[in-house]
Amino acid sequence: MSNYDLIKSAILNKQQIFAIYKGFRREMCPHILGWKGSKQQCLFYQFGGESSSGAIVLGSDKNWRCIPIDTLENITVHDGDWYTARNHNRSQTCVDQIDVEVSF
Repeated sequence: MSNYDLIKSAILNKQQIFAIYKGFRREMCPHILGWKGSKQQCLFYQFGGESSSGAIVLGSDKNWRCIPIDTLENITVHDGDWYTARNHNRSQTCVDQIDVEVSF
C-alpha cells in the first residue's frame, strides 16, 4: 500500500500515523489529505514524538503540521485516541485540492 493510501485509510478510520519526518519521530493524527499544486500533502495534528520546534504539548493549537507525503519515512498506522486542537475547523492552506478529510 502506498503512503498516500495508508494515510487516506487512517483518516477514514480515525487512526494515528507514526512516521519519521526530517529525522524526527512523529506521532500524528491526519486531518486533511490531497494536493497542493502537484504535491501530495497532508495536514496532521502532532500529539507525540519529537519536533524541531520543541516539545509537543498535547492540546496545543501549535501542533499542526503540513507535510508533503513523499518526505515521510517508515509510516505505520495505529489504533488509539484521536487527537486534534480546538481550532481544528480553522481555514487551512496546506491542501488546495482535498481528497479526504476527517469527519467530526
